Amino acid sequence: MKLLQGVDGINNIVLFIFQTFRVGCELHALFTLSHAEDSVFVTINKEKPDVFQLASVKLPKSSSQEIEAKELSFVLDYVNQSPKCIAFGNEGEYVAAVRDFYLSVYFFKKKTTTRFTLSSSRNKKHARNNFTCVTCHPKEDCIATGHKDGKIRLWRNFDDEKKYTYTCLHWHHDLVMDLAFSVTGSSLLSGGRESVLVEWREAAEKNKEFLPRLGATIEHISVSPAGDLFCTSHSDNKITIIHRNLEASAVIQGLVKDRSIFTGLMIDPRTKALVLNGKPGHLQFYSLQSDKQLYNLDIIQQEYINDSGLIQIELTKAAFGCYGNWLATVEQRQEKETELELQMKLWMYNKKTQGFVLNTKVNMPHEDHITALCFCNAEKSESSTLVTASKDGHFKVWILTDDSDIYKKAVGWTCDFVGSYHKYQATNCCFSEDGSLLAVSFEEIVTIWDSETWELKCTFCQRAGKIRHLCFGRLTCSKYLLGVTENGILCCWNLLSCALEWSTKLNVRVMEPDPNSENIAAIAQSSVGSDLFVFKPSEPRPLYIQKNICREEVLWGVFVPRDVPESFTSEAYQWLNRSQFYFLTKSQSLLTFSTQSPEEKLTPTSKQLLAEESLPTTPFYFLLGKHRKEQQNDKLNEALENELVQLPLTENIPAISELLRTPAHVLPSASFLCSMFVNSLLLSKETKSAEEHPDDVDMVEEKESDDSDEENNFTEKIQDTNNTDLEEDIIYQLSKSEEKELKKFRKVDYSWIAAL
Repeated sequence: MKLLQGVDGINNIVLFIFQTFRVGCELHALFTLSHAEDSVFVTINKEKPDVFQLASVKLPKSSSQEIEAKELSFVLDYVNQSPKCIAFGNEGEYVAAVRDFYLSVYFFKKKTTTRFTLSSSRNKKHARNNFTCVTCHPKEDCIATGHKDGKIRLWRNFDDEKKYTYTCLHWHHDLVMDLAFSVTGSSLLSGGRESVLVEWREAAEKNKEFLPRLGATIEHISVSPAGDLFCTSHSDNKITIIHRNLEASAVIQGLVKDRSIFTGLMIDPRTKALVLNGKPGHLQFYSLQSDKQLYNLDIIQQEYINDSGLIQIELTKAAFGCYGNWLATVEQRQEKETELELQMKLWMYNKKTQGFVLNTKVNMPHEDHITALCFCNAEKSESSTLVTASKDGHFKVWILTDDSDIYKKAVGWTCDFVGSYHKYQATNCCFSEDGSLLAVSFEEIVTIWDSETWELKCTFCQRAGKIRHLCFGRLTCSKYLLGVTENGILCCWNLLSCALEWSTKLNVRVMEPDPNSENIAAIAQSSVGSDLFVFKPSEPRPLYIQKNICREEVLWGVFVPRDVPESFTSEAYQWLNRSQFYFLTKSQSLLTFSTQSPEEKLTPTSKQLLAEESLPTTPFYFLLGKHRKEQQNDKLNEALENELVQLPLTENIPAISELLRTPAHVLPSASFLCSMFVNSLLLSKETKSAEEHPDDVDMVEEKESDDSDEENNFTEKIQDTNNTDLEEDIIYQLSKSEEKELKKFRKVDYSWIAAL
């Protein structure tokens, strides 16, 4: 099984590796110059972990694919590992590097280095002089540097440590993240945490233009070689294409990265989209099938102010319930320990607007932080039920009630029951699969409640730390309850015998049940990384184990039900038959499991399309494309002539393309598509008869001569059917060509239709 990193918003990138040069040390940045074709510049690490050097690597000429490149020459010492802190200027005549309070410039022809230092005193005037980025003018001897205090300095005459000068530009209120000159050098671009692209024309304080509201912190700025387009990358995993007149042209949005993921990973029952924290105060709905963001739902509904010193309202909890008809969210803000602002919102799905509309808002539903919330999603549940658990020592049951009056019909949520257990903090809660039982953990104790009468049925005590996770078994394992403690103990209780079934020492950080099977996935943290264990509660022995699935800590996981179940025969893959498992790491990388590599997933047709899309649209391209099409058509015709049955290619059928490429949640009904789909599978009337191809017919007759009796019976059945339908006394005699066509249809395998 292979582990693939997914969901980045960019599909089908194919790279061809021509040569590999082994330098022999870890590389942190790479720079290439047009005039230095036989060498590259790299940032490498010295013996100390925080000391980096800029070195030149000479690339030896060789025809082999892997080459040793050991010839290194050091250019600058004590540089920053970030590529934004090193820049080459004036067609490669010099290189500038910044770190902390130092600017170093190395001249290649003179082989000399000049260094400039800014004041690092702690007074208000020089408190934030640190360098953050650097760029060089493409045609003049001018260096632009960004600083932590938001200033931009333009350095000139830097070939002399005594005669140098610099001027300041200041608009950013926080640190400057990146700088870039235009192709001609007539303007300078800057960006930072304000989410505003600033263009300084002629490097003047007065001549500046702005492109605001780009959505997130600008981390990188790039300029196209022609100079007609700008490009910015943002902290939320987004790329914005901008025209020269500072108008946004396109946005490439991947999975939005937030400062932290509090809500965990959820699946929208309606769209099958992945739901988690997105933009500040939003929930993002991301399609895993198309690898695209569907939309953002504004939960907090307040303007976000990007200020590091400001305490923001955080979206901390969210849960779907009742087949996607309801969504519960919790938001909080706490400036001091005694000043907690807590709000719970319940959103109802509106079929007309195809979105969620705020239905109920509850201020301070608990007196302390809410630790968990869950819906009762049992199929036979008569009423909608929501449970919240809090550090105030209580769990509350919220039910949907009718708030209709003489003026309008309305429904809303109200508190129906409040439970507690010896004033312990409530840490987790979950419903059983049939909704008859509710499990609530109070620190080290697990309590079981009847969901009809809200009576306490039994308790389980595990003196091995607070309960971190709780979940019920499913299907045949619904009689089991599993819990994970902070001290690394995984416990399984039998609800029928009210006793501990088994326990094991395992530092589980993530535990997720598969909604379509009895399997449960547990990810444990080890000294070298994270390990995956897949098991059934009835069998303590794991079904599947994979060590070191990633080096960093895993924070969240979720099972995504498949639209069409797989049929893996191997025992190691059977747990992936009905659902696919995704998990999120600490660096917010979304990973999943697959039995195929990315190259294997690309069909030959996809590879050909990718290759053709990479060709430029020049006159030579049209000639070459036409020639290639003719070659492909010739090969296709030869292959079809050798085939027994000739059917149209599926990728050329519009109906099949619509079914395969259109997301399921936006497709029309199956009854609407049925006729179009069936008609597309029928052969055209212009199919050539067997008389026009006597050689092919003879070959088919020789191969099928042994089955003559069976064919005659088949022909008789067809004739009888024609008699019945037409109500004629004369039996219609099929021609040879028609008989051969019917024989061909009998041998065609249409089982692939069931997989659509």
